[in-house]
Amino acid sequence: MLNSNVFDYVNVLGKAADASWQRNELLSNNLANVDTPGYKRKDIDFESQLRRALGNSRYETVDSKVSHVTSTELEARVYTDSANFSYRLDGNNVDIDTEGVELASNQIKYNGLIGSINQEFSNLKMVMK
Repeated sequence: MLNSNVFDYVNVLGKAADASWQRNELLSNNLANVDTPGYKRKDIDFESQLRRALGNSRYETVDSKVSHVTSTELEARVYTDSANFSYRLDGNNVDIDTEGVELASNQIKYNGLIGSINQEFSNLKMVMK
């Protein structure tokens, strides 16, 4: 992460994009294991970490909240989803349709995050001119 207030939003957006990329890999892995007996789907939780980091802040504006978020507060957490639940006889809990929808949704989110990062750099470039 860059150590300047100018890059506060870029740092947070970068962590979100990293988590989204990691989620894409997890969802793809879930799809690859759709027929593996006993496999339990994995997912990632970043949004609650971000919500907690921004919500627990005593600062009033979003700019102040973002500037006081530390990288350790924004660590994505990988978890096994419904480890004790399976609607299939082989113990696998991956639903190919759900994974496909989640993968498409996550790709849209990732593209939006990358677009936001690019916009932040465009704003910085415009200010420097």
